[in-house]
Amino acid sequence: MTSPADSERGTRTERRPRLLGWRSALLGVFAALLVGGLARAFIVDVFYVPSGSMEPLLAPGDRIAVSRTAFAGRPVARGDVVVFDGRGSLAPLESGRGWIGDAVWGVGAWLGVVPNETAYVKRVVGVAGDHVACCAADGRLTINGVPLAEPYLYPGDAPSDVKFDVVVPQGRLWLLGDHRSDSVDSRSLLGAPGGGLIRTDRVIGEPVAILWPLDRLGEMSTMKGHQ
Repeated sequence: MTSPADSERGTRTERRPRLLGWRSALLGVFAALLVGGLARAFIVDVFYVPSGSMEPLLAPGDRIAVSRTAFAGRPVARGDVVVFDGRGSLAPLESGRGWIGDAVWGVGAWLGVVPNETAYVKRVVGVAGDHVACCAADGRLTINGVPLAEPYLYPGDAPSDVKFDVVVPQGRLWLLGDHRSDSVDSRSLLGAPGGGLIRTDRVIGEPVAILWPLDRLGEMSTMKGHQ
């Protein structure tokens, strides 16, 4: 015959494994989020592509994996595609939403459901020491006086409808979108402080794969241009 005391002890014993199970599950979720957050902060991050400025390489709605270590062992080179922090250049320093709005938007951007409004993806056309100009007699951009072949350009687009003539100083990059007629890039900042030149320390990393949509899943080919 079971006494009331025995029943109470049995109930406590049943509750204890359940509590331990929930605690273990919560700790597992926390550990997974921590590891994932560290991986995205230091190794590979995920970004949402909101526009067609890098078509045909990247399409609106693409989710891309970006290697944060791609340039750890080498400098950014001409022809590379980079994701960079555009605050102070292409993006305003303040969003106007307030810190709560920014926090909510930041979570959405981290989850990949909304674009990161301060991160941009463009192609490196000029690196330190390059004299980049538009355009040669045949309409192509020139690098140090030599016309640049750009097989990655959006079909039908001109290399640029905006004339420019810049020499890239140390620590800066000249960046353009592949879809030139639909891209906000270094040309958009001509006449502004910095003259459209983006600091190399603003580079976050290099896109290495398309993760979504599934019909575009796979590694990326950047189709670097050549002279």
